[in-house]
Amino acid sequence: MAAPELKPSEIEQLRRLLRDRQRELDALLDSAQTDSRPVTLDQQSVGRVSRIDAIQQQQMAIASRQQAGAQLRAIEQALRRIADGDYGDCEACGATIAFARLQAQPFARRCVDCQAADESST
Repeated sequence: MAAPELKPSEIEQLRRLLRDRQRELDALLDSAQTDSRPVTLDQQSVGRVSRIDAIQQQQMAIASRQQAGAQLRAIEQALRRIADGDYGDCEACGATIAFARLQAQPFARRCVDCQAADESST
């Protein structure tokens, strides 16, 4: 069963969610930049475990930054789809993506059925 068309008020609510998340990610990326700088430790004053811990934290910060960047790109694409008037349409089947799904993941590009089918085929 296809979801009903999104109302203008729902699209506006989702646009606000996207903008809010965009600001959060921008702030996260700004702060993560310092956390992912190369680790330089004086081996005389810092033990081996501390160096390993610092390197692990650096790698986690890099992974977090990459994930935030990917999500930020998805949000920017969703905002473009809103501007173009095709936001909320499943890119696989063309049906309207349910409002509840978009509330949970406002940058979703597929309806639940198409996303599930895609994930089960991989």
